[in-house]
Amino acid sequence: MKYNEISHFSHPQHKLKFEYTETPFKCDGCKEVGIGSRYKCATCDFDLHMHCAIPTPSIFHPFYTKCSFQFLSRAPGDSPRYCNACEKDITGFVYHCRSCGFDLHPCCAKLPMVLDDGEVKLYLYRKVSSSCHKCGRKGRSWSYRSKCKKYNLHVACVKEMLVETWHEFLRTHGKSSSGSRKLEMTRIPSLRNMLQSHHHKSRGKAKKCCEMAGLAVQFVISAVLGDPTTLIAGVIGSLMSRG
Repeated sequence: MKYNEISHFSHPQHKLKFEYTETPFKCDGCKEVGIGSRYKCATCDFDLHMHCAIPTPSIFHPFYTKCSFQFLSRAPGDSPRYCNACEKDITGFVYHCRSCGFDLHPCCAKLPMVLDDGEVKLYLYRKVSSSCHKCGRKGRSWSYRSKCKKYNLHVACVKEMLVETWHEFLRTHGKSSSGSRKLEMTRIPSLRNMLQSHHHKSRGKAKKCCEMAGLAVQFVISAVLGDPTTLIAGVIGSLMSRG
């Protein structure tokens, strides 16, 4: 459910207003990068993903059928913890299973099991036997896989591309850049080139499937960013086409 304005325990001094942005931001809840829909304080430099601003108190996930994940403002204990989906550090808001000790970033916990734009479908897997098209390694984290099972992309690898691009954006434009500046996804064209190289080795239906999956990479990116919508996917898709 979306509200135009909310009060949030993490920022009690001001109301947070819903807005849509094509400029990347760092969520002050989970500390992960985001783009698209967010709740923002108009007075302070404070932003929250939709999933962090209006969390579900308790969730179940099909990958962990015996777990019940509770939303927490910080991970329990003092030891470093990592997300079981992307294997990145937990530094803020988290979904935690007290019985099993598993942790999920809010955006990772809410990743769609299927990304479908009406023509292309990518399926979320907890583990795949094939190597990732970005890093070339197997197993590392949750992955999105094409229907033909020839194309895989780790959730962790998508996050790495985003973090690298986020830092580059800050170096180039500064933290207070205007909303008219769009994210230059410098890492995405290189991924597309790798896919094109892979396409030359594929034939028939598998080749077509991988080509379509390659075009749908933007849907994986937008899902990891916390806003798996056609609108933001189109924005990122246009940035990809520049490469």
